[in-house]
Amino acid sequence: MADISKVNEQILDFDYQLKAQDDAFPTLQILDNDGQILDQTALKQASLTDEDLINIFHNMLLNRQLDIRSTKLAKQGRFGFFAPTAGQEASQMASAYAFKDEDWLFPGYRDIPEIVAKGWPIWKAILWSRGHALGNEYSTDDGKPVNSWFPQIIIGAQYVEAAGVALGLRKRNKDAVSYAYTGDGGSSQGDFYEGMNFAADYHANEVFFVQNNGFAISTPRPTQTAAQHLAAKGWAVGVPSLVVDGQDAIAVYLAAKKARAWAVSGKGPVLIETLTNRFEAHSTAGDDPLRYRSQADIDAWWKKDPLIRMRKYLTAKGLWDDTKEKAYLAELDSRIDADIKKADAVDKQKISDYLKHTLENPSYVMKEQIAKFESEGK
Repeated sequence: MADISKVNEQILDFDYQLKAQDDAFPTLQILDNDGQILDQTALKQASLTDEDLINIFHNMLLNRQLDIRSTKLAKQGRFGFFAPTAGQEASQMASAYAFKDEDWLFPGYRDIPEIVAKGWPIWKAILWSRGHALGNEYSTDDGKPVNSWFPQIIIGAQYVEAAGVALGLRKRNKDAVSYAYTGDGGSSQGDFYEGMNFAADYHANEVFFVQNNGFAISTPRPTQTAAQHLAAKGWAVGVPSLVVDGQDAIAVYLAAKKARAWAVSGKGPVLIETLTNRFEAHSTAGDDPLRYRSQADIDAWWKKDPLIRMRKYLTAKGLWDDTKEKAYLAELDSRIDADIKKADAVDKQKISDYLKHTLENPSYVMKEQIAKFESEGK
C-alpha cells in the first residue's frame, strides 16, 4: 500500500508534473556559440564530411543574402510579401540538408530558402512574392521537378497537407518522407494538432518542425502557450519529440537526419522544436519589432548568430577564411542579380490572367469577367 500511496501522491502533485515536463526536454547541442564542439560522439553520429559542412554553410550564407537582397527589393517596391529569415539559417538550411530530392517539402511563408536549396530558381521565388502564376511552378531551370508544396500562408495548414502526402508515401512503400515547417504561433493552430495526430495514427512518413523563433508576429512565446516546450505537444499524439539548439547547424542536421531515418522506416512521424530567433521584423509589411521586444534583446540574439559559430568552427578546421567568404558572397550576389533581371523580364499578369488562374474551370460569372477584361486589354 505504501508504494501505491507514493505513486498516487506523485500523480496528484501538479507542481511535480510541471517540473517533469521541463526536465523531459533537454536541448540537443553539439556546437557552442564559440564554435567549439561539445559532444564528439554526437558529431560522429552526424557523419558530416568537410564537403557537407561547407555545403551547409554555403546554404546558410545563401539564406542570409536572400534575406538582405529581398529586404532591399521590398523597400524599393520590387518585391511582394517577404518574411525575413536572419537568425534562422541553421534551423532552416541545416535541417533541409538532411533530406533528399525525393522527399516532399511543405514550407511556411518564411521558408523560401529551403525551397531554393531544393533547386527552385530564385527568379521564381521573386515572382511568387509578386503573386505571379509562374512563381507557383516548382521546377528547376532545366525542367526537373522540385518536390515542394507552395509556401503556405495559412498558419499551420501545411501540417495537414504534409500528413496526407506522408501517408501516400507510406502506402506506396516509398523511400521518402514529407517534412513540414511552422513557427511557434503555428503550434497554437488546430491544423498543427490535426496533422500530427493523423500522421501519428497511420505511422506516416513525416518529420514536423516547429521553428520557435520567439515571436508569433508580435506575440512572445511565453504568451503564446503555457507549454514549457512546444515539443511536448508531440507527446499528446504519441510521437517522439525533441528540442534542439536552432542556432547550432550540426545539432539541427543530426536531429533531422535521425528523424528522417525513423520516419522513412515506417515507425511514424517525429516532431522537432528548434530554438531559434528572427533578428528582424515579422515581415516587410510594416511590422516594427521594437513595439513588442527590446533592442537589448535583439542585440543579444545577434551575438548568437548561427553564421558566427559555424564560421568559427570551419575556420578552425582550416576549411574557411575571409577570402573564400568574400568570393562566395560575390558569386551569390551575381546569381541573385541575374535572377532579379529574369524575374523583371517576365510579362506582368493582367487582371484576366488572375481570374483564369483562380479555378481550373471558371464559373459562368468568371468567364464573363475574363471576357470583359480581355476586351479592355486588361
